[in-house]
Amino acid sequence: MALCSAAIIIDGYDLIVYGTVVPTLADGSAEWTLGAAEIGRIGSYALIGMLIGAMVIGTITDLVGRRRVMLGCIAWFSIAMGLAAAAPTVELFGFARFIAGIGLGGVVPTAIALTIEYAHPKRRSTTNAFMFSGYSIGGIVASLTAIGVIPALGWRAMFWIGAILGLLLLPVAWRMLPESANYLLLRGRDAEAAELAARYDLTLEKAPPRTKEGPAGAIKSLFGRPFLTGTLLFWLGTGAGLLLVYGLNTWLAQIMRQAGYPLGSALAFLLVLNLGAIVGTPLLGMAADRFGSKPVTFGMFAVAAVSIFLMSFRLPSALLFALVAIAGACTIGTTVLVNAYTANFYPAHMRATGLGWALGVGRLGAICGPIYGGAVLASGWGIEANFYAFAIPAVVGALAMLIVPARQDVVSESRREADRTAASQP
Repeated sequence: MALCSAAIIIDGYDLIVYGTVVPTLADGSAEWTLGAAEIGRIGSYALIGMLIGAMVIGTITDLVGRRRVMLGCIAWFSIAMGLAAAAPTVELFGFARFIAGIGLGGVVPTAIALTIEYAHPKRRSTTNAFMFSGYSIGGIVASLTAIGVIPALGWRAMFWIGAILGLLLLPVAWRMLPESANYLLLRGRDAEAAELAARYDLTLEKAPPRTKEGPAGAIKSLFGRPFLTGTLLFWLGTGAGLLLVYGLNTWLAQIMRQAGYPLGSALAFLLVLNLGAIVGTPLLGMAADRFGSKPVTFGMFAVAAVSIFLMSFRLPSALLFALVAIAGACTIGTTVLVNAYTANFYPAHMRATGLGWALGVGRLGAICGPIYGGAVLASGWGIEANFYAFAIPAVVGALAMLIVPARQDVVSESRREADRTAASQP
């Protein structure tokens, strides 16, 4: 769990670090002076890379093993961060950010799949919530590091730090990170799987018959009759959650600035948003383990919608900060729990594939979030409209989670489908 969390902390740092250097790149104090359009375009490159990485690498993970993919992704994005730090031109810097995004996107489904497998079956959501809180921790570390490092060492040092952190983690993970026991079982390496199960007190999931369908078969299984509805709903819920996460992280400070708050207070709202996620997500993960993922993720999306809507009113600052903290827990935190819900929905042999595609398709929401928020902010509809606009995807996410089919129904249908297939064989 610690190794997966460390990878996600560095993932969060490496993704948020671009935002910390944007003021330097925009004000002419760096060797390049970038306009708003170019800054936005470069910012989207990493997200596009993450979309590709989540879908492609998430699928590969179920075929070649979690351990190799995790180690490869850590090395990949660490090298790409170094390339970004040393980039001599804007074009190469943008390309390096795209390459880094592929590795960053591949780490997420792999870390979640490993965490879900090695967690206690009754505490999977809680364990995943603690692990994935590393994303917000990484973002805060990047923000706090930038305060001292950029004035003293320049903006490139922020990317060198990200590269060094990844390269320091790599040998530790190489030495200590175990393979997925269920992956070993699926590949016929029963003795190794049993040894891992005994060492970590794991319950091995029943492996399906081994096939040689490859990536196409793994992807096709997501659209089989037992899983199709859940697959589409998890894509929608993940997309709504990521739109909220990236939209609010991009525009909340500017919205509050235009609402009349001084710059320091406006930035404080952004900090509180992420602190709310760090504190609230593990608590809500415990609730999901106790009451089930469906009611908790539905309720969190609904509370997020109400909290964001209430922020449109002129309220005392203390109450407004409280609403922002709740919104952070119920947007960033909800996305984390939707990931755990997705992982638990699929059987072990297609878990990373299902997660990777949900995160990949959902990444479209992340890409659209900053554009969506910017369009509403520039519309002239008033400050209140910004909060109404972000309440809408929270409602969409709540409805998606509400109608996800129960897993026992999916498992029963999957078994009936397997029986029909077996009966048709000569």
